[in-house]
Amino acid sequence: MSTAAPLTSRIDHLVVAAASLADGVRWCEKTLGITPGPGGEHRLMGTHNRLFSIASPAFPLAYFEIIAIQAGAASARSAPERRWFDLDDPELQAHLTQYGPGLVHFVVSTTHADAGARALARLGLDRGAVLPASRPTAQGLLSWKITVRQDGQRLFYGALPTLIEWGAVHPARSMPSSGVVLQSLAVRHPRAAALRAGYDAIGLADVKVTPGSPNLTATLQTPLGAVTIESRGL
Repeated sequence: MSTAAPLTSRIDHLVVAAASLADGVRWCEKTLGITPGPGGEHRLMGTHNRLFSIASPAFPLAYFEIIAIQAGAASARSAPERRWFDLDDPELQAHLTQYGPGLVHFVVSTTHADAGARALARLGLDRGAVLPASRPTAQGLLSWKITVRQDGQRLFYGALPTLIEWGAVHPARSMPSSGVVLQSLAVRHPRAAALRAGYDAIGLADVKVTPGSPNLTATLQTPLGAVTIESRGL
């Protein structure tokens, strides 16, 4: 009797949210020393982004996403469904407006998003439905499947990753080197054991989890030297 192969998940991309995409670009130039590359629009969510590679031998397809609600673009989701990554949360938006862009979340690519969502559900962790999504690019239509809760919540202060399963094309494969490289991602949370169990369920092994106040810490090598960005409970 054959058994399904174990799930494997790797860091796909870091998510920095901004009150506007222009704010995100300015933050990137000041903090990381580069201008982010092009991105696109997400008609399903009414959001848009800028992207750049942060790939390294340890994280060969990792990239960086700066995302914001697109002015004048409504979400195509029916109320009370909300945008991904807590972008409809008033407190998050107020924080981004007052203090500027910040690291809020990370996404992992997995071999089977539906199975990953079910594995988390068995632990009582509702990562949400697996939705088909796409956006046009100069190279053609980019498509993927992604977990999104109806309420859009990230959970665990952003430390429980969203799951993504790419179609035929991974966007990072066409991204040029940016001069920014991901060295590590670490997570701190008061429910560290529950979070670690979730990571184990989806086969995520390259993110360190420790108990403590909520925080995501990404260390990057940049043209400005080593830079650490943190969520600090955002």
